[in-house]
Amino acid sequence: MSGNTVTHEVTSTSRTAATTGPAPFSQSRAARELGLKRSEFDLAVHLGHIRTRPAEAGGGRQVDRAEVERLRGQESFPEALRQRVATVGTREGSAIMEVTAARFTRLARLGLLVPVTFHLNRYRTVVWRYLADELAEFAADAKHAQLLNRPLPETLRGQLDTGLDLRPQNWRGRHLGFLLRQAGDPWERAGVLASLLDPVRISEIVTDPYERARLRRFRPPPAHGTPGSPAAHLTERITTAQDPDEIDLLRADLARAMREARTHCPAPRPASRHADTRPHADTRPQADSHRHADAHPHLARRRRPPALGHCERLQPSSTSRLSRGLLGRLFRRTT
Repeated sequence: MSGNTVTHEVTSTSRTAATTGPAPFSQSRAARELGLKRSEFDLAVHLGHIRTRPAEAGGGRQVDRAEVERLRGQESFPEALRQRVATVGTREGSAIMEVTAARFTRLARLGLLVPVTFHLNRYRTVVWRYLADELAEFAADAKHAQLLNRPLPETLRGQLDTGLDLRPQNWRGRHLGFLLRQAGDPWERAGVLASLLDPVRISEIVTDPYERARLRRFRPPPAHGTPGSPAAHLTERITTAQDPDEIDLLRADLARAMREARTHCPAPRPASRHADTRPHADTRPQADSHRHADAHPHLARRRRPPALGHCERLQPSSTSRLSRGLLGRLFRRTT
């Protein structure tokens, strides 16, 4: 009894503080306050430079005013923040590293340079973008001098001759980490993992149609192209796992996330609204049952099924463990 009382008091206090405190910014407003383009803002959030939190009313994420003030107070704001999220393509990247564009592309195909984003140009060609700071750091490392200034080792040239291109897989691994860090509960994490698998493989793991329907609610929307267009098909191929080892890892992690999701909050289904879960039959007249419920309203409330879709968020540590485990395996494989 006392434990329940303390919990309610803490919850009430936190809600009151959230209500009376300054209203947080929407992401668009926060980007304007920080002098960033929306693409720069989104990348800064993904990289962990800007902290966000779920909106209390649902439907997206918000940025606390204190977080905006923290960033404004940093040295060399906003130039330093813009530099941390500056991205470049192949031509600018090769200039930063002082190598030819062909050498830059070979290093990227080998998985040594990891793209952070991509887009399709008007010719539906994939344009990969890289963090400028990461390229400068790579070039400054003395251990990479041979890769930049000398012929590539025979083993690496052989991999390139077979058509190896790890750019899509490395982008997926990085993007997966971005999304997992923002996922708040097992269903959101399962939706993130499912977003990199094709529907056939998802149905092999998640056989229950009600669970698949709930899972679709938490899958991030596609980023590029009108559905059914050639650009959408190309984007789907990039954003869907292709390598057998990568698929096996995602399948295993999705199965694990679904087990956690079922335990945390089972998927709602129509029958659960009306099913009588009492272990014994009630032979009393219907009218008498209503009088009994009216006399004890708290019992009537207890007999109602819980609100569909109501799930308590887990601690962030579960998300970080899953992110580190899967991403670590992906990047160890590619490097």
